[in-house]
Amino acid sequence: QVQLVESGGGLVQAGGSLRLSCAASGRILSIRRMGWYRQAPGKQRELVARFLPIGTPVYEDSVKGRFTISGDNAKNTVYLQMNSLKPEDTAVYYCNLQSAGGEYWGQGTQVTVSS
Repeated sequence: QVQLVESGGGLVQAGGSLRLSCAASGRILSIRRMGWYRQAPGKQRELVARFLPIGTPVYEDSVKGRFTISGDNAKNTVYLQMNSLKPEDTAVYYCNLQSAGGEYWGQGTQVTVSS
């Protein structure tokens, strides 16, 4: 059983910053990628940023230059530093892990950006 525990969401004014964390625990087989997705009300879930153990992270176009994904392989933890937040960044953010054992999702953390 793999668990993903997210933290760091909340309410922030436009232009502010938040840092999300996601810690993976349990029987994790060969992580292939970890990343963050988000889902705003009435919209489909979309990729925000994806972190690979080796290689350049991938970002959704609207967050490039504002968000930074990083990870700590030893701790099976991935972070999302979000700067210059905009109201359109408001969504539930989900951590995602893809491994040889399957794909897993966190419970989601709400990020609300007020104008």
